[in-house]
Parts: sequence; structure tokens; C-alpha cells
Amino acid sequence: MPLPLIYHEDYSPEFPAEHRFPMDKFRLLHDHLVDSGLTTDQALLRPDICPDDILALAHDRGYIERYMNGDLSREDQRRLGLPWSEALARRTVRAVGGSLLTAEMALQHGIACHLAGGTHHAHYDHPAGFCIFNDLAVISRYLLEAGRVHRVLIFDCDVHQGDGTARILHDTPEAITVSLHCEQNFPARKAQSDWDIPLPRGMGDAAYLKVVDDTLNYLLPLYQPDLVLYDAGVDVHKDDALGYLQLTDAGLAGRDEAVLRHCLGRDIPVVGVIGGGYSKDREALARRHGILHHSAARVIGCSQ
Repeated sequence: MPLPLIYHEDYSPEFPAEHRFPMDKFRLLHDHLVDSGLTTDQALLRPDICPDDILALAHDRGYIERYMNGDLSREDQRRLGLPWSEALARRTVRAVGGSLLTAEMALQHGIACHLAGGTHHAHYDHPAGFCIFNDLAVISRYLLEAGRVHRVLIFDCDVHQGDGTARILHDTPEAITVSLHCEQNFPARKAQSDWDIPLPRGMGDAAYLKVVDDTLNYLLPLYQPDLVLYDAGVDVHKDDALGYLQLTDAGLAGRDEAVLRHCLGRDIPVVGVIGGGYSKDREALARRHGILHHSAARVIGCSQ
């Protein structure tokens, strides 16, 4: 079975080159996966824009309208940290559509990976931390309300806590929020996930991988979810600009393979999204994000 991979050219709109958010990493990730032979451009699945009615399952309609019209308050602009443009607004709703398509493909094929996604700081009625709409919360609410799944588990391995996801889904008991994050890091005021696993600064590969294994060995049998949403943030890497952990490339690959094997070994479909990752060396960052997709291909024993 070919590994379903989801991407769209809208993901890297024109953006200030000096900005610390690496908007070009999505295009560079696409190029890396094609150049490395994992996929071809023609094989990538292109998503539609996410409709407002689906966004509104996890977000305030007034907030959706304000953002799409470029009418955010100064406070919300400060929280977000990204300059508004029509292209960025289109990219935002296209990427949520991409995560939805990735979930559809995972339910059909057992596994699928997005070349974007993991916007876990977005809240119900405001943006935060470079995140506008929360794709993890939208997927969860959409599939639960449609009766496609009865329980979703979000396994968030971004170095920052998934505070927006936790708050949006606080009153949705069928969506289990799990966050492994560096304890002393953004956001300063943490939310309460169903399971928060704070990690000390400087943690390296071996200790981190043990936490991943122990957590999944406990939680997957406990909840027996119908779908796992895996946020494979690479800001846990030792060279990341905004993370304080010490994982290597080998550690990232070990983590990604472990998560995917835990899920597939229990016949639980799994969605991979790329989450956070920050570096001035954008080519290296793209290769780091690509570890997820290469790991997924190894786990299912395929290459397109």
C-alpha cells in the first residue's frame, strides 16, 4: 500500500523572509520528500479548503469571520505573531482541509501523513503562538459528531503544550488529549489536558523514548481509541531554536516509528501531522520534519 501523503502549494505563501516562523518549510519538505524518492509530486493528495461549518465545530463563528476578513484585534494579532494576508488566510483553511483529508485517508488505509498541521495553540475564539485554527480539535469534533469514530486520542509530542487543543476539547470526553512537552516553555500558563506529561529541560533520546513507550503502553489499552492524531513536532530536537530538549535525528526517528508501531500494532488508524519546528537553516528543518514521513514508510514497508 502506498503511504497516503497530503500537501498543497498554498502551504507556503509569500511571507517575510526575516520572520522567525519558517513559512517556507512546507514547500521545502515537499521538495525533500520528492528528491529523496519517498514520493512524487503527482502522488501527493491535494486537499480542499475546510468549510466554515466544519471549522465552527471547534471555533467561534465570529472569530472565523474576523480572521478571514483580516479584522483581528491588536491583541489577537499580538497573540498570533503572524502578519495577515489573503494568501495566509487561504493557506490556513486549506491546511485544516489537509488534516481532515489525512484523517479520512488514515481511516481508509490505517495510516496517512500530512506535510503540515498540528496547530495546537489555536483556541476557540482567538489565535495564539502562530496557530489560527486548531486542526486537531476540528478533526476530533468532525469525526465524533459524524459518528465516524467513537473515541479519538490526540498524542501531542510537540515541545510546547497543546493548550488550545486541551481547552477546546475540555468538555468533549470522547477526545482524549495527551501532551508530552518541555515543562519550562511556552505557553507560560498551561492548560489542563487529560494527560499532561511535563519533561525536564535537556532530556535526551533514551529517556524520552522510554516516556513515549510507557505512555502509549498504558493509554492505548486504557482508552482503545478508534483513531490517534499524532503531532510529531520536531521542536524537541537539540538544534531547534524554540525547544529545550536534546533529541537527535535518530531519536526523532525512534519516536516516530515507536508511535506508529504502537498504533498499527493495535489496529488503530493513525494520522501524522508535522507540528512545530524552528530553525534558520530551513533545509535542515525540512529534512527533520521529513523524518515522520520516512518513518511511516519504513513502518508500513513501502516506498512509492
